[in-house]
Amino acid sequence: MPTIPLLFRRLALAAGLLLAASQASTAADIHVVSSGGFTAAYNQLVPLYEQASQNKVTTAYGASIGSAPDSIPSRLARGESFDIVILADSALDDLIRQGKVVPGSRVDFARSIIGMSVRKGTPKPDISSVDALRQTLLNAKSIAYSASASGTYLSTELFQRLGVAEQVKNKAKKIFSERVGTVVERGDAEIGFQQVSELLPFKDLDFVGPLPQEVQQTIFFSAGIAVGAKEPEAARHLIRFLASPAAAPIVRRTGMDPVAAAP
Repeated sequence: MPTIPLLFRRLALAAGLLLAASQASTAADIHVVSSGGFTAAYNQLVPLYEQASQNKVTTAYGASIGSAPDSIPSRLARGESFDIVILADSALDDLIRQGKVVPGSRVDFARSIIGMSVRKGTPKPDISSVDALRQTLLNAKSIAYSASASGTYLSTELFQRLGVAEQVKNKAKKIFSERVGTVVERGDAEIGFQQVSELLPFKDLDFVGPLPQEVQQTIFFSAGIAVGAKEPEAARHLIRFLASPAAAPIVRRTGMDPVAAAP
């Protein structure tokens, strides 16, 4: 049974959903493609939205950037059809420039930062300062990082900035088409870096902490309406909810900073 505070939070969220749903038209099938950063919150919010609105949401997943077959740019390039795309803000802006996403449709959901995890039962390396992070990278036997926005930052900017690019190039691995946490969990990497919201769901990992503020990268996860969307009005309706104050507590609990203020 849910606790009384949890029950009240659910009732408040449902009330917000029902208010939003009252503005919807007839039931629609909304097709969404989402990158990993917003997934933990999205997977909790969408069932509530479906229940309140009677709309159905069909979801595919992929990285914000890169050429992996299931990345969002690759999906759109080969003509897969979606109503909404949810991904890192810079990647969304690229899709707008490429004519894949409707100009002016961008809505920011949440701010996200990068963190590090290790397997439970293993020592937690120190990354509390820039010098400590540098030493942890040098000491690590193997490093996993995302093939999406966070990993691109690490591999093209951060390692060079810390002066360790040459030392880590043979032990740092870019992870395609699966979560970094999965790789660390099964022991294929000693430490792993990804968006905090993508690391926290792994219960067999210990979350060490975020990158030091001086070298942290903060990005927005944002949504836009795909060009050629079959359900553009229903898509806008779902986006409004995901960006609403009613959704903010769940977004925050999954390790992101919601753009909307919680009610």
